[in-house]
Amino acid sequence: MNNDNNLKIFFIKLISIVVSIIVIINVLYNTILADKLDKLNFLFSLNEKQNIEEIKFMIRKEIKKGLEKDQILNPEDSKLLKDLYIKIKNELENQGQ
Repeated sequence: MNNDNNLKIFFIKLISIVVSIIVIINVLYNTILADKLDKLNFLFSLNEKQNIEEIKFMIRKEIKKGLEKDQILNPEDSKLLKDLYIKIKNELENQGQ
């Protein structure tokens, strides 16, 4: 009798633990992964004309927003881009020799 009672308690605990793990996995999936998967699906469907137009619109919007600022780049980025430009320019000039 005692053994049957212990077995019932074991199965009740086992079922409750399994259900709680399923709930936790479901919540984590819905809060973390579902949004990321939607973004990945959007990127993989770039061959559709509507998505291409939407991305063009987003890029234009960001460019316009950047042009409204007084200073687009911070000083560190500006220096890096200048150094990169000078390096590429020198390599192209030396390549012709």
